[in-house]
Amino acid sequence: MPDITTFNRIAEILGVDLNYFSDNFQSTVADPNLSQSAKSENLHDQSKSVNSSGHEDSGSISKKKLNWNMSGGNWVDADFSGLKDLNEKFSSSNMQRCKFIGSDLSGLLLKNNNVEGCDFSESNLIGSSIQRTYFVKDHFNDCKLNDAEFTSSYISGCDLTSADLTGVTFQSGGLEKSIIANAKWNRTSFKETYLADLVFEGNIEDCYFDNCAFKRITFQNAVLTNTFFKNESLKGIRFIDSKADRMTYEFLKNGKADLKGLTLLVE
Repeated sequence: MPDITTFNRIAEILGVDLNYFSDNFQSTVADPNLSQSAKSENLHDQSKSVNSSGHEDSGSISKKKLNWNMSGGNWVDADFSGLKDLNEKFSSSNMQRCKFIGSDLSGLLLKNNNVEGCDFSESNLIGSSIQRTYFVKDHFNDCKLNDAEFTSSYISGCDLTSADLTGVTFQSGGLEKSIIANAKWNRTSFKETYLADLVFEGNIEDCYFDNCAFKRITFQNAVLTNTFFKNESLKGIRFIDSKADRMTYEFLKNGKADLKGLTLLVE
């Protein structure tokens, strides 16, 4: 199994991207080095494999797809930008300073990963499942994280500027010391999650904070509507020029939050 450096070099020589080596890729490009007669013979062989009904004959020759898997690897300074259909192919891996810029990682499954200094900017992580994974100083700028699930995973020192976190669930993990400016919070759930050194701003709609630990959490220029807080103590939260609807306000009041800096929305 070639390492990623060899894969990159082969891709350069063949004039293809890394998706060429995935199990979901089928090439229809003819080899430019084939003679004209060889090309014709190749086309003839392909036409023979299809019968008059448009289906392949039982004797047709099909290329065996390469089923590559990069799980359990140690990836440093690798560029995976633009990849797609990774699914479970990076579980149990250590990744440092890797690039996944503009990649389609929807439905990605990561288990037991250590991800440090990587760049996922402008990538699609919709519906991903992240389990027991540590993210440190990674970039998720302008990422689509809709309906992703983070279970027993920790995010520390990361940049989630303008990320879409609609429908994201954080369960039994942590989010701390990260930049979340202009992030979209809608139907986002935090369950038994450690939250520290964060500034929430903008619209916080239909969100859920259930038995979370709050430490130096600030809601600044935020508008909280239909947002649930369940905790014996919300003393780790402060508000600066923020507003809340009546229901959210009562949840916060019941949790003994300091309501200075928070006013009621006019209904």
